[in-house]
Amino acid sequence: MSRRVRVRLLDTRPLRSGRSFRALWIGTSVSQLGGQMAGVAVLAQVWDLTGSPVATGAIGLATGLPLVLFGLLGGVLADTVDRRAVVRATTVGQLLAATGLCAQALAGNRSVVLLLALVAVGASCGALGAPARRAFPVRLLPADQVAAGLALTNVSFQVAMLAGPALAGLVIARWDVAAAYAAQALAMAVAALAVRRLPVTRPEGADVAGGRPRAKRGGWRVVLRRPPLWGALATDLSATLLAMPVALFPLVNEARFGGDPRTLGLFLSAVAVGGIAAGLLSGTVTRWRRAGLVQLSAAGLWGLALACFGLAGPLWLALGCLAVAGAADTVSVVTRGALIQRETPDAYRGRVSSVEHVIGVAGPELGNFRGGLVASVSSAPCSLVIGGVSAALAVAAVSLANAPLRAYRTPPAAERQAAPEPGAAASAGAVN
Repeated sequence: MSRRVRVRLLDTRPLRSGRSFRALWIGTSVSQLGGQMAGVAVLAQVWDLTGSPVATGAIGLATGLPLVLFGLLGGVLADTVDRRAVVRATTVGQLLAATGLCAQALAGNRSVVLLLALVAVGASCGALGAPARRAFPVRLLPADQVAAGLALTNVSFQVAMLAGPALAGLVIARWDVAAAYAAQALAMAVAALAVRRLPVTRPEGADVAGGRPRAKRGGWRVVLRRPPLWGALATDLSATLLAMPVALFPLVNEARFGGDPRTLGLFLSAVAVGGIAAGLLSGTVTRWRRAGLVQLSAAGLWGLALACFGLAGPLWLALGCLAVAGAADTVSVVTRGALIQRETPDAYRGRVSSVEHVIGVAGPELGNFRGGLVASVSSAPCSLVIGGVSAALAVAAVSLANAPLRAYRTPPAAERQAAPEPGAAASAGAVN
């Protein structure tokens, strides 16, 4: 294979850089697989109990609200204490929540409130640890491998999206939702063992008051003071809040494809197929320097693809639209993540990562709730089309309002190993 071909494929150098990143990647990948299986089980259980798109949309509300609250709190923790300790403790919390989900299913629980409460507990633990987890790659990897490390993490997420829902559909059809929850609990146990290998990682530049560490002031203002940062986050929020389709999958599946749980799994897996295809070619994406323009274009394509999914009739066309959306999402996530990690000083990286996590995870969950509400007063296709077109228009508005993001170029590794402190000459945004 020629070098020109190799550089366009998935860059695996971060997995060879040391065992610490490998441990982080393994723990994250396994937990994502279990989470995807549990997500389908929760969706199926809520639909079985209620048959209501509003109730399935409420899953997003039960997940999204804890993500906002605990995600921001996790950002402060990640900029104050040892990030390894935060990741370890929250992973154990997710394990306990997964065990609770399995127990309620085995007990024949019929209370949607109890089910959503357990979902909220797991989401809270995940949100609390996510900023610390997101801040690790830039400390564990050489500067020129950060984007490749984020691409590997995204590919593992897409593989989880492909395998997890499909496995969950088979497991639920063969046994029941309790088996899918048990698989998540096993996955979280493996993840808890993997993250024990992470090194002690305290934030650089944290203030010390009375002998105790304290997060450096001004962390939240970093986002507003750097146009590429707030533009990248606003782009993601526009795409996810307005165009998330997952809560509508059961309704679309029942109306068009007979309600087969295997088809429900295929919807989620189709998104992952496109994501994996884009991820396997991420060597090209991670080497593109016009990161802002790439993210804007990919986010707009995501919205248009989901609008087309709402209009698609045959199953093959619906799955194809979802695959295009998944590919666009992967490109957007990788470019956004690398931009944000590079442009944020380490002393503020936990809090900025928490904002990214809240938008990247709570945004889709709240978007699912929005989609369910719109579908309840119209239809699933109408909700998908309105949401997808609105997302594309909102991304276009961000592009017009934020010239630094459109013009943003990723600086070569030789030029910058870490972003300057806020207030330096580049504080208005690194635009080359």
